[in-house]
Amino acid sequence: MTSAYHPSAFQSRDEIINILEDQAPPELAEPFDAGKIGLVIEGKERIAKVSTCLDVTFDVVRKAIENRTDLLIAHHTPIWTPLTAIGGEDAKLFSLILHSEMNVYVMHTNWDHAPGGVNDILADILGMTDRENMSLGLVGSCSFKVHEIAQLLGAPLRIWGEVSGIQRLAIAAGSGFDSSLIMEAKSLEADAFLSSELRHSVYRSSPLPLLESTHYALESPSMRVLAENHGWEYIEDMPVLHSVP
Repeated sequence: MTSAYHPSAFQSRDEIINILEDQAPPELAEPFDAGKIGLVIEGKERIAKVSTCLDVTFDVVRKAIENRTDLLIAHHTPIWTPLTAIGGEDAKLFSLILHSEMNVYVMHTNWDHAPGGVNDILADILGMTDRENMSLGLVGSCSFKVHEIAQLLGAPLRIWGEVSGIQRLAIAAGSGFDSSLIMEAKSLEADAFLSSELRHSVYRSSPLPLLESTHYALESPSMRVLAENHGWEYIEDMPVLHSVP
């Protein structure tokens, strides 16, 4: 049963955007995010229902429309490269969004860097203490073993190199396996580095063992917690993943 709209429950779109920008100031974003964060698709101004997600996929958009979402807050923009024409899957996706008058707001690397954002929320899940920030991500004390980390993340974990024990763990949610970042983690006395989407050349040059999870497992918790903290709804859309022995 769909709940009815109540005029007293409406907020202005700008009020909610101000809340989001207080939590993840746009100026914290990396230069490559210029023009790709904030209100990327404009819809109605009066907002009764807010949802969050990691990716603006067809399944997410359909669920958001079914739930009468007025503002969809995503981590990854649905418009990564400039468009000179709109056709194919883009046209189908944007048609659904525009027809529903739903707003799409993106908080990407500004949310990665924000205090209490993507990496801090991941560190909370892993019970990390004594944290030190890196240029992206952080290093902190972690008492969990590798198999326990995989259980906490709810996703498979690939181990590159020999892990004898972890007292200090480096994390960079998303695609954070960068050689300079791994060296920074090493200088902060990390015993291992957790991120996703590892390249072979980065592994070969790494002075640390690397723990590879999925992009979704490392970043989606932040969008779920954001929704929980504000009484919004998180729309799950976990990638289908199979392992073959």
